[in-house]
Parts: sequence; structure tokens; C-alpha cells
Amino acid sequence: MLSLRLILIGLVVGLLPVAVTAAPEPLAPKNQTIQYNNPLIYYHGRWDASQGTWWPGSGFKVNVLNLKSLTLNLGPLTPYPYASIGVSVGDTDFIPVNASAGANTITIPPAVLKQPLSRPTTVRINAAGWETYRLQFDSITINSDALVVPYIPSKTVFEFIGDSFTSGYLMPNGADQSWAFLVGEKYKAEHRIIAQAGAALTDIYSYGNVHGMSFQFFKTEDTSYYYTTDHNYTTDWNFARDHPKPSHVVIHIGANDNAQGITNDQFVQVYNDFLVKIRALYSSQPLFLFTPWGWPTSDGNVYYYYDGQYQRVLDARNALGDNNVFLVNTTGWITWEDVFPDSLHPTPAGQAKVANNFISWLENWGFSPN
Repeated sequence: MLSLRLILIGLVVGLLPVAVTAAPEPLAPKNQTIQYNNPLIYYHGRWDASQGTWWPGSGFKVNVLNLKSLTLNLGPLTPYPYASIGVSVGDTDFIPVNASAGANTITIPPAVLKQPLSRPTTVRINAAGWETYRLQFDSITINSDALVVPYIPSKTVFEFIGDSFTSGYLMPNGADQSWAFLVGEKYKAEHRIIAQAGAALTDIYSYGNVHGMSFQFFKTEDTSYYYTTDHNYTTDWNFARDHPKPSHVVIHIGANDNAQGITNDQFVQVYNDFLVKIRALYSSQPLFLFTPWGWPTSDGNVYYYYDGQYQRVLDARNALGDNNVFLVNTTGWITWEDVFPDSLHPTPAGQAKVANNFISWLENWGFSPN
């Protein structure tokens, strides 16, 4: 029915009244949800059957055309109150984000919003916190006119094996600031970090770890499984899920064996046995064995543990005819200025220094970044 006001206006101007309808409310933009089991999502690191992560830097990558909005949806097994993750959208550096169970809006950089429709945006999300690497991935929500396209992984794939020196321990951005992660980024490589703060190589209890890496490396879960009420058991890792296989394997371990009183001979034997199992998985890949960069002191001295023992490990591999194993001498790489005084672990600048030193070593070895 026409309003009295409209009728009066029509009479005044000498026109017949005309029906007027209100403008429709603008429709909210539609979105689409990409579930965790979409084959176009590329996973790296280790994930369990609940689509929960384990180990530093485990995460996923997805390529999207015309990306305008992004929401990360996490499941209820994500740690409360949040999980520390690293996010890179497009060619940006990783930024830290505290993500909770439920919907988490991810900011799209302005440069991504302006890029051509034909250019895909790579979204990379990692579990980065150095105290726990757990999150449960459910889905991502993107704008309805976006299109997910295949992600093609790099043929260069680093696998790093170690302890707190490699896991990103004490880093503000966790695993995404570790020297291992920085090396992988420099080579535009895929990188997997199988490392745990406080863990020995020997299968013993060490600083809260109920197993050593010689056991835990072959499991889906990291050593924090023991304290995780929703998942306090281990399952064998299916190495066929590592696609592609590592092209380079880097190992830096031994500090916690030394701290737990493992003798030289015991350590060498455990290391030799571990490399036999590694070679069964990775028959032709080069193996890089770091010597300790040690524990620096304020007077300028550095304490090096297991002096000469890593050479024994290398010699044992060579005696078996394995000449694709290389000793990376890290003596002098870290000094007092490069560590936190209260823990003697590398600072962010120290981690970057280690990364740069190893990149230089690799270049001299014959492998340069693209």
C-alpha cells in the first residue's frame, strides 16, 4: 500500500502516485570451504590420523588464483588457548599468528590483492611454536571466485634431524626462525625438521623426553606425545608419505647424550646404528653430519663435546663403502655474542649465522641456491 506521504507528494506535483520499493540489502559475499582432504593441498612434516601436526614446522601449502579472503579453520584438538603458527601469503616472509580452535581470519597482503588473476598465490602455514607443534587442521575458507590449483613441490627437499639447536628453541617465531628453516628458505626448498628440544640420540630419558631420536625419528609423533592427553601413544611413521623424498639429510645431535653421561664409544655405536636405519630409508641421498658448535662462555672459550667422535662415525660409514656422507665442521660458528647467556642456545642472529655458514659450506661443496 502506498504511504500517505507519497500520495501527497504526487498530488502536489500533479503526477499520479508511483509505487516505490526499498533497495535490496547487498548480499554478503559467498565463500567456499576447502576441506583438509582436498588433494590439491600439499602437506609437509608429520600428521596423524586426526589431521593433527607433530614436529617443528609441519604444515601445508596451497596455491590459489584470485585470493581475496582467507580463514583458517582449526579443530578442537588444537591446543588451548592457541597454537603458534607461521603464515606466509604470497612471497611474504613468515609472520607469527596465534591461532585458536575454530575460525581464524588471515590477513591478505595488499600486493596479493592487486596481482593478476592468472598468477597463483601460495599460502603456507606451519606449526611453529617451539614448546608444542600441535594443531588440528579442519579446512580453509576462501572467496567464492577463487580457484585452488596444484602446488608443485620443489625437487630440493631438506630433512633436518636434531635437538633444540635445530628445532627453533627459544625463537620468537619458533621453528620458522631456526637455522634449518632459513637454509630451506634460501634454497627455495621443501624442508622437514624432525627435532626435539632436550632429546638425546640415544634412546634414553632426557630433559622431559621419554625417548631418544634413535627411536622417535621413526614415529609419527614427537616426544611430547607422552604429555598429550588426547594422543598419548606412538604410531609408526609411513615414510611413503614423505613426497618427494629428501634430497639432502642433515643431522646435528649429541649435546644431550653428552649431558646424560653417554660415553664416547656408546655414542658412536648409537650413531652408527642410526645411520644404518637412515640408509635403509634414503639409500643414495647425501648425509651431512654436523660436529658440535659447542657451548661458548663469556671468557671467549667454547666447550666442545665428543671431540673427534663424529669423525669416527664418518670413518665407519666410509669403511662400509658409503662415501656419500660428509662431516660439516662447525667449529667457531657460534661464539658468546651469538647465544642467550642463560641457556647458551643461539639467538635469532645466531641462528641466521649458522644458516649462512652452512649455506657457504654447501656452496663450497658444490650446491648453490637457485
